[in-house]
Amino acid sequence: MRTTWWIAALAALLPIPLAAQSLAQRVQGAPDGTVRLSFASREGVCSRGPGSITIIDGDNDFDPEWENDCERGPVRVSLRTRGGRVTDAETYVGGRWRSGSGKVTDLGTVPVREAVDLLLALAPQVSDDDDGGELVTAATLADSAVVWPQLLRMARDEGIREGTRKQAVFWLSQAAGDAATLGLDSLATDNKGDIEIRKQAVFALSQRPTEEGVPALIRIAQTNRHPELRKTALFWLGQSEDPRALTLFEEILR
Repeated sequence: MRTTWWIAALAALLPIPLAAQSLAQRVQGAPDGTVRLSFASREGVCSRGPGSITIIDGDNDFDPEWENDCERGPVRVSLRTRGGRVTDAETYVGGRWRSGSGKVTDLGTVPVREAVDLLLALAPQVSDDDDGGELVTAATLADSAVVWPQLLRMARDEGIREGTRKQAVFWLSQAAGDAATLGLDSLATDNKGDIEIRKQAVFALSQRPTEEGVPALIRIAQTNRHPELRKTALFWLGQSEDPRALTLFEEILR
């Protein structure tokens, strides 16, 4: 019995094996410097260089005699850490890591779901909106990851910085499926929400496919109680060149 107790006590003092640590624990336990991780990108995600990330529709990427030079994934994320906290971030697609300067911890290729959960958890915590947006963007580029419910919660959370919330709203507009559009609609029409976030949601609706976005914009233009939101919806309807928008303009002007 005494021997068994000592073995258990010794095991409690030993460090957790790397393989047993979560991705968040590995990032938090890394020394101050840069932490790098890579994960599989979704279909169509590619890059032509730093600061250039493109999502190509599969139907638009086929040509029998020509292939574009946009390099496909993986998604690569660089996190600068200090005292176990992330201070800033950069997102890349494809390419190769340079050796870098200072202390660099490369976690290699990590599971997609773990990467997405980590990035969306870190996004509200970093001190700069741009870096929060970088993490949101990286998460949305992941392969086979359903992120819109988390983005919607982030967009509605008034405790998160405005720029990060706006980025969440933007990527909601890109998310496939009727559920994302319904979420944006409810966000735009939430009378208790922040007006700038609601205006961003109206813009995001304008980026949805016509049959999803236009009816929602028309509904906002006709029924929303906030004049600025009605005006924003009308502006984006004007950019849509949709016949239903022209009919609405005629009704209003009459």
